[in-house]
Amino acid sequence: MTESHTARRTVLAAGAAALAGGTLAACGGGEKKPATEPSAPSAPSAPSAAASAPAASSPVASAPPQAAKPLVDSSKVPVGGGTVLKEAKLVVTQPTAGSFRCFSAVCTHEGCLVNKVADGTIDCPCHGSKFQVADGAVAHGPARRPLEEKQITVAPNGEISLA
Repeated sequence: MTESHTARRTVLAAGAAALAGGTLAACGGGEKKPATEPSAPSAPSAPSAAASAPAASSPVASAPPQAAKPLVDSSKVPVGGGTVLKEAKLVVTQPTAGSFRCFSAVCTHEGCLVNKVADGTIDCPCHGSKFQVADGAVAHGPARRPLEEKQITVAPNGEISLA
């Protein structure tokens, strides 16, 4: 009877390890490897069956990327200024006609969201930091680091999206 309890525990442990490994693989974006339990050589069929279950969810994790959702139309971004996109936590600027840049709207000083673009700067309301619309560089502290730049594309119809 001890022998059957050991085999049952081994099978259950191997199955649990395979399921846990599959769950972690589904959550991670990295390389997918089947989970195996080195101490369970006596029950190869249980891990194989459990390891194949996460493969069923892999098409969802590896679905082809969709087209980027437009952030804003270029006509809404004034020349020499910009537009704060609060929900996306981004700022799109147009330093010169036809030249668009995009930055994180999170201030590098204390993490507040910038709230406006005026007089050539992107302004943070919390402590007065200001950043240049052309490159996100600090124009006025207390922030010491520039805003993080994001890559964008401008479609022929004027829609601006993250690259």
